[in-house]
Amino acid sequence: MPHLDVPGATLYYETDGHISKPAVLLIHAGIATLRMWDSLIPALADDHFVVRFDARGFGQSRTENVPFSDRADALAVLDHLGVASAVVVGCSRGGRIAIDLAVDAADRVNALVTIGSGPGGFPDTELTDEEDAAFDALDDAYEAKDWHRLAQLETELWAFGPARDRQGIDASFVVEAYSLNRPNAGHGADAPVVVALEPPAYDRVCDIEVPALVTVGEFDLSAVLAQQAYLAAAIPDADGYIFSDTAHLPSVEHPQEFATVLTDWLKRHDL
Repeated sequence: MPHLDVPGATLYYETDGHISKPAVLLIHAGIATLRMWDSLIPALADDHFVVRFDARGFGQSRTENVPFSDRADALAVLDHLGVASAVVVGCSRGGRIAIDLAVDAADRVNALVTIGSGPGGFPDTELTDEEDAAFDALDDAYEAKDWHRLAQLETELWAFGPARDRQGIDASFVVEAYSLNRPNAGHGADAPVVVALEPPAYDRVCDIEVPALVTVGEFDLSAVLAQQAYLAAAIPDADGYIFSDTAHLPSVEHPQEFATVLTDWLKRHDL
């Protein structure tokens, strides 16, 4: 199984498709691992070289508790595979990394796709009562070092949505969402320190010159909905898309719709 040693960590990665094809880098959400992209691979791999990895502290990657740049980790994977530049697709935390790359390593990013993501430095937004209560429960689980409970609560807040009728969510997606975050409970004690991009991307996304597709689920958290609206307005060549009947993981909950939206957009931009 392929692993890459980087300073202070060992990163697990996978590739699909032929290396001669245009590259796509997939960066997973903080409530998942690279397995969240499994259903998307068949739609991409015929025409692209698809690269994905478990970020340090997630899935099958391992880390020491050291300061690190998550941008450098992503670029290290591309460098290791001989990929000069790629379309970068990121969900949630992965989307924040993708945005940082588009701002800080523009020559490595051919296009930017975000799912339920915002730029570093985005102003704090007021939580709804449901969101505030959910974050209090997350804090309690963290303080108790109950990592499995924390993973469960994270999944319920983000993947299902704080104000959504749970009875209407497909049971198979519920099972999959829990399973995607479960491996991360084993990393609960990991404490690597992300070295944030300075200045942050919030005031710099207006300088992104590549095509961008910024998406979100209609039942995502209020702050994430605001972030998607900001990105759609601030990035010069950005298209926005809101997925219905989903929250933070539209590519997992509605994989066919997501694959169609993404591949049609890639074709439109000759990517």
